[in-house]
Amino acid sequence: MNKDECLKKRLKVTGGNLSLGYSDPLKIVRGEMQYLFDESGKRYLDAYNNVPHVGHCHPEVVEAACKQMQTLNTNTRYLSDHFNAYAEDLLATMPAALDTCFFLNSASEANELALRLSRAVTGHKDTIVAESAYHGHTTTLIDISPYKHNGPGGTGAPDWVHTVPNPDTYRGKYRGDDAASSYAQTVRDAIAQIEQSDRGLAAFIAETYPSVGGQIITPDGYLSTVYQHVRKAGGVCIADEVQTCYGRIGNAFYAFDQQGVVPDVVVLGKPIGNGHPLAAVVTRREIADAFDNGMEFFSTFGGSTLSCVVGKKVLEITHRDGLQQHALEVGRKLLSGFDQLKDKYPLIGDVRGAGLFIGIELVKDHESLEPAASEATQISNALKDAGILIGTDGPFHNVLKIRPPMPFSNDDADELLTSLAQCLEKVQS
Repeated sequence: MNKDECLKKRLKVTGGNLSLGYSDPLKIVRGEMQYLFDESGKRYLDAYNNVPHVGHCHPEVVEAACKQMQTLNTNTRYLSDHFNAYAEDLLATMPAALDTCFFLNSASEANELALRLSRAVTGHKDTIVAESAYHGHTTTLIDISPYKHNGPGGTGAPDWVHTVPNPDTYRGKYRGDDAASSYAQTVRDAIAQIEQSDRGLAAFIAETYPSVGGQIITPDGYLSTVYQHVRKAGGVCIADEVQTCYGRIGNAFYAFDQQGVVPDVVVLGKPIGNGHPLAAVVTRREIADAFDNGMEFFSTFGGSTLSCVVGKKVLEITHRDGLQQHALEVGRKLLSGFDQLKDKYPLIGDVRGAGLFIGIELVKDHESLEPAASEATQISNALKDAGILIGTDGPFHNVLKIRPPMPFSNDDADELLTSLAQCLEKVQS
């Protein structure tokens, strides 16, 4: 079936708001490490998809999954060495205080569980979130995701959700040396508001480095101060590490490591299964014990024998192949190259990131910071035509989002830098 026929059929069999990327959608039929191939055989350098963490269709992950599928794939009602082995390997990557984990089949399910844990241990419901945050697609997670409930089709936040500014030091309200403490103060203010209403705080939940919010690098000291405020109020600190886990930021295995904090709950998803539906929640034993209140917890596919084998193999490859160090080195090359492009092309307002988690914010004016959203879309589509896939995001959809599979190489970085320069030249001419 050709691409046009495939699109017509898709529009017929599913809802109109199931999104597609690019103005001229792609039909992708095959993947191999950091590359994707369309129905004509054209190769695309994938600089966008962080889900295939160790690479699209990594042969060792495929082999491990196939072997397990031929033996057994069932749920967690039965004892399994695979479950225990994967849990031990995952917990070994965490601070010692985080000693208990639950497996699920999506990050949305995992963030739902994180909220349930916070409510069980605190007895409260009120939750603090960041502007432009996105934590999942369930009803409750839309409630705590301003990116959705304040966007098209949204109806705003319920009264138990309290929104604080994104810690954005480029476009946000606070940009100077005191930005971290100033942004942290907004969380303290939100807590005071909750307490004045004679209610208590359940949780503060945030991506350590906000991705949908525009690939933001949180200023040093922000989270440590926020966590102090939250814990003083009796709340739980939840770190959504779905976008930044497993060494992606290069200088740490998790972004919260780089920030020097230990969350009470960590949410993992997407990359930990390399495309297989797998997520995890890691927490402290006392929080898990509070959750063990008589109501059974169960996820049909979460922690299946297949999922645990896949998850263990992804973690093994990440460590063995030194992907964290690789991300650090290639990321430095990319950031340096993007900074050089910034000096040449005024359309680039800001370059930020760590490792293979990078954002390039495009603006029409460096003083007013007027977002260059249409230009960002134009560049994304032009790069696609040139055989390179990136995304756009941020509150104004003017941030080029770069977060490729971890095998993304120095040669791939050169290809991206060269093509981006050509696209910028055309857009600004």
